[in-house]
Amino acid sequence: MDTLTALLEGPKARSAFLIKSVFNPPWSVRIEDRAPLSVMTMVNGSAWLLPDGGEPVLVAPGEVALVRGPDPYTLSDARDTPVRIRVGSDQRCSRVDGGEDVSDSMALGARTWGEAAGSVVLLSGTYQDPGEIGSRLLTALPPVLVGPVDPALVALLGGEISRTEPAQDVVLNRLLDLLLIGVVRGWLAERGGAENDPVTGPALRLLHENPAYGWTVESLARKVGVSRAALARRFTELVGEPPMSYLTGWRLALAADLLRDPSTTLASAAHQVGYSSAFSLSTAFKRVRGVSPREFRAGSGPAA
Repeated sequence: MDTLTALLEGPKARSAFLIKSVFNPPWSVRIEDRAPLSVMTMVNGSAWLLPDGGEPVLVAPGEVALVRGPDPYTLSDARDTPVRIRVGSDQRCSRVDGGEDVSDSMALGARTWGEAAGSVVLLSGTYQDPGEIGSRLLTALPPVLVGPVDPALVALLGGEISRTEPAQDVVLNRLLDLLLIGVVRGWLAERGGAENDPVTGPALRLLHENPAYGWTVESLARKVGVSRAALARRFTELVGEPPMSYLTGWRLALAADLLRDPSTTLASAAHQVGYSSAFSLSTAFKRVRGVSPREFRAGSGPAA
């Protein structure tokens, strides 16, 4: 398993909120839905993405923007257009001047919203729960990431988003995943970094492919073909943490994902991710995440 695959194993859209928005300039929408991850692309026109406390970014046709939550942001035709619509945490839309709910009055059909015959068309999707393994991707991503996208994929999503066929939500969820994967893959390729490094890259793949193995820095260095000191230094420099610390985080992310299945016992999860007993997994889980596996499973643990 390469690093990209490991990062993207988590955020598989299950019940994503997807919508086609149609506007006529001037327009401006304030997004306060607190979604962990949002994906958007322009079909017609362009949009300024204005993150709170961040630099404005222009999103043009042929590009996809990823926005890491939960901080709010604004989308508008120009940087100085006053906000007119607010999107809340329940995905309901209201006018800023007066608070009138316009979620239904501005609906234009299935998953389509805005102004009839608008010249600006925006497709967007939000991941409501990217999953625990996805939290590693969210940590790695910048707050805003804009990259190129395959026009055929945008055209396909634009054609499917308003349809009401059987299993349509499943189709849209997978298309949203493809948009996300395309942007992240291009971003990682441009960065190079740990995955392409001759020392760190093989070490990451070994940890991802067999997290249950009793790895030590020495055994990992032997597999990679370098000294223990060289591996520890290079890994920490490119990944941001030592190899064994990274492995612990990866094991616990995998365990958290397994624990989402009520049929998975704590002992089974411990065995699959490399802990000798349910007690040892529980101890590590509590120490790193601040809650016990039982509390996490009951919903007390943070989503990311």
